[in-house]
Amino acid sequence: MRTLVLAGFMILGAAMVSGCASSNSGSAYSRDQARTEQTVRMGVVEHVREVQIEGTKTGAGGAAGGVVGGVAGSNVGKGKGSVIGTVVGVVAGAVVGGKTEEAVTKKQGLEITVKLDSGSMVAIVQEADELFAVGDRVRILSGQGNSRVTH
Repeated sequence: MRTLVLAGFMILGAAMVSGCASSNSGSAYSRDQARTEQTVRMGVVEHVREVQIEGTKTGAGGAAGGVVGGVAGSNVGKGKGSVIGTVVGVVAGAVVGGKTEEAVTKKQGLEITVKLDSGSMVAIVQEADELFAVGDRVRILSGQGNSRVTH
């Protein structure tokens, strides 16, 4: 029983770590992006489309699921049955844990197409945590290989 409780805490910890994955929000900056210069371009929103931003696949969910599955499987049978149960439990737990991590960290996003004042067009995908509509005047902030759309 103590082992199951420990395994449960391991899964909770892995879920918390994977839940802290970097944000794709237009309002969130990584530590490395703070105090860095960014290029600002102005434009008008031409099109907005809802998209899905894939969840993370760090392996933490699979590892935690494998531990829990192995512990659960080891309680099946005795001797060789216990070993087989452990192996099957590890594999099944890892698959389920990996899929769970990906599903939990998946986010709704927007693909925002902007016609820049220069006449060129750009499209940027970011989390759908800010509303944009066709005709909105926006800023494109770019730096360190990242770009974001802001009002």
